[in-house]
Amino acid sequence: MTRVLAGVMMVGLLATGGCDGAKQAPVAAKTPAPAPAPKGPEVRIVAFGDSLFAGYGLRAEQAYPVRLQAALRARGLNATAINAGVSGDTTEDGRARLGFTLGQAGGQGRVPDLVLISLGGNDMLRGLPPEQTRANLDAMLSELERRHIKVVVMGMLAAPNMGPDYAQQFNAIFPALAKQHHAVLMPFFLKPIYQRPDLQLPDHIHPTAQGVEAMVSATVETAAGALKP
Repeated sequence: MTRVLAGVMMVGLLATGGCDGAKQAPVAAKTPAPAPAPKGPEVRIVAFGDSLFAGYGLRAEQAYPVRLQAALRARGLNATAINAGVSGDTTEDGRARLGFTLGQAGGQGRVPDLVLISLGGNDMLRGLPPEQTRANLDAMLSELERRHIKVVVMGMLAAPNMGPDYAQQFNAIFPALAKQHHAVLMPFFLKPIYQRPDLQLPDHIHPTAQGVEAMVSATVETAAGALKP
């Protein structure tokens, strides 16, 4: 231990020039390359969903839409993400507020450039019939398609305790409807934190701030690609 401590002290003396001999030139710290400045016209994204967008258990600035916006801007995209997540929302709740949300988010007759839709998880947790979930999502995607708004569907998978029959019906909803309505599909939005307790809040459902960053990293390229003409 004494030798180790002496070694550490000697390193400190050398670093501060406290011993005889030539002083070493300080090493310049490397600065990261600056992110490209956002350019082009603003693109407006509506993150329409439940607590996974609302940022349950997190500060407002840690929510997924906020962090996705930052990631897109770091890639030079002039993106503005609007957080339209409401904790506890089912697909029925989302269907009821979609038109109002689009009107508020667009403003002055403008429609959003992209809608990310993350709904269905609460339907599953409440054991609601998959055909009900499908009908509500179908209606929302039909409305977005009618308005010529690009969509990314954030897919969800049923929890194992829901049973194989329920899972088979529920899990098939998202890829089928994305294909039907020409939307982009993220097969399983929670995949980056699945079976990762270190990235989950104590409820083992919602992401921590670090979990949100993992989810953003896994989805930002898909969102950026969906914005392309």
